[in-house]
Amino acid sequence: MEILKVAGIELDIDIRGEGPPILYLHPEHYAHLHEPFLAKLAAGRKVYAPRHPGFDGRCPPIEFRGIDDLSYLYLDLLDQLDLSGVTLLGASLGGWIGIEMAVRNLSRISAMALITPLGVKLSGREVRDFADLAALPSDEVARALFADTPPDLGTFSEAQLVDVAQDRQYLAYYAWKPYLHNPSLARWLHRINVPVQLLWGEDDGYVTANYGKNLAAQIPGATIDIISGAGHYPQIERTEEAIAVLAAGLGG
Repeated sequence: MEILKVAGIELDIDIRGEGPPILYLHPEHYAHLHEPFLAKLAAGRKVYAPRHPGFDGRCPPIEFRGIDDLSYLYLDLLDQLDLSGVTLLGASLGGWIGIEMAVRNLSRISAMALITPLGVKLSGREVRDFADLAALPSDEVARALFADTPPDLGTFSEAQLVDVAQDRQYLAYYAWKPYLHNPSLARWLHRINVPVQLLWGEDDGYVTANYGKNLAAQIPGATIDIISGAGHYPQIERTEEAIAVLAAGLGG
């Protein structure tokens, strides 16, 4: 793990592998469970995987508190690293950040892969696009996120449990008002003019596959692949299949 200072903010970033660059923007839950996916992703690619401010245990600056701030931070990161031809891979919350980056500036991004992204409001004002996990009992949250056996928190180390609590805190910090979306983001999806691949779990109860199909229809030229037997995190539950599908969609 390296520490870079970007726009005045210390950023933990995991850099691994060799090959064409991928910027991986992590989701909002269970950081350590994504490690096998990241390891396989780095076979034949150079992966840059920053940890979002706040999620890393540091308190971000008081004025840094929205998804737009994160999107500008990572655009600055690409500039600072002088990367080009980047594949932007974002999962859930990270997918939302990636979309916000893409509607602003695609000069260093050549393709996007989005795993069950949040952020785009597609339905009417009175209809939820994303399940309110904070309002659900823990067993319903587990069923919304996982198709098969959810992770047993009793097996987590103390540090991993602290990470879980921290992740929930900073999901709310960045994305609570309004709940998990930018009301105007759908208007600007037409600005995305690079190949976009969406990946969804068929049994996602947090952001449904039907939402994913509707989102794909709103992004010019986007495709969607749906993995059976997976919930919101196909990269955890169906790691090998997720890697294979992403590799095929991104040209190998």
